[in-house]
Amino acid sequence: MKVLILNGSPRIDGNTTVAISELVKTFEQNGVETEVVQIGQKDIRGCIACYQCLEKGKCVFDDLVNDIAPKFQEADGIIAATPVYYANANGTLLSFLQRLFFSTSKTVDKTMKVGASVVVCRRGGATASFDEINKFFTMNCMPVVSSQYWNIVHGRDKGEAIEDAEGLQTMRTLALNMTFLIKSIELGKNKFGLPQKEPITFTNFIR
Repeated sequence: MKVLILNGSPRIDGNTTVAISELVKTFEQNGVETEVVQIGQKDIRGCIACYQCLEKGKCVFDDLVNDIAPKFQEADGIIAATPVYYANANGTLLSFLQRLFFSTSKTVDKTMKVGASVVVCRRGGATASFDEINKFFTMNCMPVVSSQYWNIVHGRDKGEAIEDAEGLQTMRTLALNMTFLIKSIELGKNKFGLPQKEPITFTNFIR
């Protein structure tokens, strides 16, 4: 079992890293491999809706998005972690996710890969950012993993999040729940296979 974790913070070893470290520790204690990729400080441009990825099988901008796509394919689960900026997820992370998910529409089968968002904030905007990231999973047949509370850790100054005992416990519970769900889905796939899919129908209301 393997979980890919995207760190959307531009601050190396900041409070988002504190939350991720709690996840990694719990995963490793339960036999799940993790890989953390630092996204937030990278130069990631947004999607330009050129649709060339549908023909080429990869994004036309050959950067970290294309490097991570094979890791996304191999992973059983993915966690996107972000600090909150103006009640939103980090812009670089959102650009990355938009291009990653769209450019892999035909190359990565996301069905029953599990996903989770993790949000770190000083005070407000956490649930809006939490919801923002979860939308990537819910439109791709990916189960979203819950915890004992929304996946939020609080802290502003570097390292302050270590004092959020409830938030860190929420991270540990999230990792345990994701481990259980990944293993359960694997058993289900072996016994029943993946759910059947109809060809996608698009309703655009063009007159």
